[in-house]
Amino acid sequence: MPPDPAPELAPVPTRLRWGPTGIVVVWLLIMGALYLAMEQYLKPKPVTITADGTLVIAQSRDGHFYAQGTVAGKSAQFLVDTGASLVTVSNEFANQAGLHGGVSTVFKTANGDLPGRILADVPVTVGPIHVSGVRVGVGLVGGETDMALLGQSFLKHFEVNLSGRQMTLKPRPRL
Repeated sequence: MPPDPAPELAPVPTRLRWGPTGIVVVWLLIMGALYLAMEQYLKPKPVTITADGTLVIAQSRDGHFYAQGTVAGKSAQFLVDTGASLVTVSNEFANQAGLHGGVSTVFKTANGDLPGRILADVPVTVGPIHVSGVRVGVGLVGGETDMALLGQSFLKHFEVNLSGRQMTLKPRPRL
């Protein structure tokens, strides 16, 4: 006797076919919205300046201090590093900013020796404050192309004060 033919299955209703896809789409939209909200929440606050010319930098949620500025006219997102000797940028940043030449050196970093070069007399701004003649190191690795360290070659022109969750940079009197 031949086997019984397989029973004919009823077609799956359209709403059931698209249900799992709809759930995935809704979750992707929710995750995308949360990502955008967190990105906005974690964005560093802008630098402010007081009437006496003091820069006020709010501490970021990650505990660091960030400031927007420029190096040789190219936009940079600075990480304030009071332990760094120089303002430091990556090779890619330096090429885009037209920073060529300099003196070859080896930077002594927490992660070991790093080859680079030092340029003199580079203009650097943070917010509305402009300092000319800053020594800039080229050779920073890691991070985004526009990321730079704001070190002592810029900070030495200011009285740096850390109070609570803000850092202030007050211009030193010129002699």
